[in-house]
Amino acid sequence: MPIIIKSPKEIEILREGGKRLSHVLDVAEKAVRPGITTKELDEIVYKTVIEMGDKPAFLNYQPYGADFPYPGSICLSVNDEIVHGLPKKSRVLAEGDIIGLDMGIIHEGLITDSARTVAVGEISEKAQKLMDATKKALEIGIDAIRIGGHVGDVGYAIEKFARPLKYGIVKELGGHGVGREVHEDPYIPNFGTKKGMGAKWKVGMVVAIEPMLNEGKRGIVLDRDGYTYRTADRSLSAHFEHTIAITKDGVEILTK
Repeated sequence: MPIIIKSPKEIEILREGGKRLSHVLDVAEKAVRPGITTKELDEIVYKTVIEMGDKPAFLNYQPYGADFPYPGSICLSVNDEIVHGLPKKSRVLAEGDIIGLDMGIIHEGLITDSARTVAVGEISEKAQKLMDATKKALEIGIDAIRIGGHVGDVGYAIEKFARPLKYGIVKELGGHGVGREVHEDPYIPNFGTKKGMGAKWKVGMVVAIEPMLNEGKRGIVLDRDGYTYRTADRSLSAHFEHTIAITKDGVEILTK
């Protein structure tokens, strides 16, 4: 499908939606603690979104290839789970875990998408370093965006940063356009051997940038639940994401 250019009015709506989404993630992060279940976190998120008058974008969304619609309002991915972890009553968070909080909301018909990985109580130094590096990779990827530049410049910048750190860069999953749909073109890989590849950045593009780094190797496997992607070597994984808009004044992070 062609890249959808958003109007100034649409970006204004997405800007407000991004603020609301950031608030919801703040609420979810504050609720994270040892002993809480991922199902309970999902219920907190759903209640918060509905009380704001918005809708969870992922709830009942069925991506291509999935056998059933997503059953939660937020993806909750723990430790070796990279993305798309399902909320479960049986999944109890423990001291030392890390958990990815990934969600989208629909505000006035338009969608923003954001993620962050957070600590459950006290975590190991290696887990903290992985989270810090992945968050930095997101910042570097966003900084690589220039009007007239290319989509592939993001992945080139992320790989150039992450590879010397010896982290596994997830290549099967990446960023994407967002706004009128949960997933739109262009696809934005988190790797690249040279700049200048892919579509050009233009004013009005709205995309989600989302690096995923593994403590071990880059290999991934799909869980039997049909949604959760895990590291093949069961190493820790971290994920950070922002929705950004390309405006005449430059790049704007909508989900700060």
